Amino acid sequence: GIPDETASPLTEDVIRPLYGAFAALDRARQKRGTLDLEIPERHIQFGEDGQVHAITVRERLDSHRLIEEFMIAANVAAAQTLEEKSAPVMYRIHEPPAAEKIEALGEALDGLGLKLAKSGRLTSSLFAGILKQATEKEIAPLVSEIILRSQSQAVYGPARLGHFGLALSTYCHFTSPIRRYADILVHRALISALGLGKDGLSPDKAKSFEPIGEEISTAERRAMTVEREVRERLVAGFIANRVGATFEGRITGITRHGLFVRLNDTGAEGLLPIRTLPDDWYEVDETGFSMTGERFGLQFRLGEALSVELADASPTTGSLTFRLVSGGTKAPAGRNRGRKSRRPRRRRR
Repeated sequence: GIPDETASPLTEDVIRPLYGAFAALDRARQKRGTLDLEIPERHIQFGEDGQVHAITVRERLDSHRLIEEFMIAANVAAAQTLEEKSAPVMYRIHEPPAAEKIEALGEALDGLGLKLAKSGRLTSSLFAGILKQATEKEIAPLVSEIILRSQSQAVYGPARLGHFGLALSTYCHFTSPIRRYADILVHRALISALGLGKDGLSPDKAKSFEPIGEEISTAERRAMTVEREVRERLVAGFIANRVGATFEGRITGITRHGLFVRLNDTGAEGLLPIRTLPDDWYEVDETGFSMTGERFGLQFRLGEALSVELADASPTTGSLTFRLVSGGTKAPAGRNRGRKSRRPRRRRR
């Protein structure tokens, strides 16, 4: 916003037209009704001593969104070019969510006062409408998390199945050949298809796109698991000295073992064991979106706000354990259904 002597000459001829093009791409994106989830990205900051000294929410600016839109446009152009040449394409595939996940999602949204349309063709714009309602209720990050859990896993493969989240019929990854093998394959295919040199795609490699796609999809999931585990350990180490402190958070998962809770300030996630909840028989709803006490009707729902105390933190494993301070609501009549997850604890006399 404050052009210097280098940027000033570029403002009118380069930067303004660039943002004009971005505005056009953004309008097209909104018209398609893409799945634009509002999930805060946490940034772990290290001090000179190599220790974590802050965890903040990474700001998402229009400049970031501009880059994303042009990268998407480049990916689409690469896929279309290869299709026009009848060349092999390693597509980035994101299929629509399964019917049972949509049914479970509808129940979860219903508990938050949001309605998911029951009929009509399933499109990403359907979720865009839900997110608009969530923004008006100031629960967009929570609803984004719930919608994300309902989505299919994106994969790589040679079949042209489209990208549901981006509402695109054809899409590949092209822009990051230095870090993704799928992009290298697309670059090599383009070299062969357009006669750009001798470093193109070999015939035997093109015939192996399906098993290669499966392998790099598996490698991607493995890398994501490693990244998540590293972040969990760093965050656990960051708050380990605050055992006994109280935090505000939200329920991000419900299992027969207890509630997974994510803290608002750091994004740290840990387990609130079922054995520490108020004494009762607890039933986990068959959709996995709620847990209800059979005798007293205390209910915990996915996304619900809780106050918890940090009971234990293990930087070695990245695990956090909480105790309930306050939270839970009285279940509506007739909503105590699901499978029993434990018997009530007996108090010692």
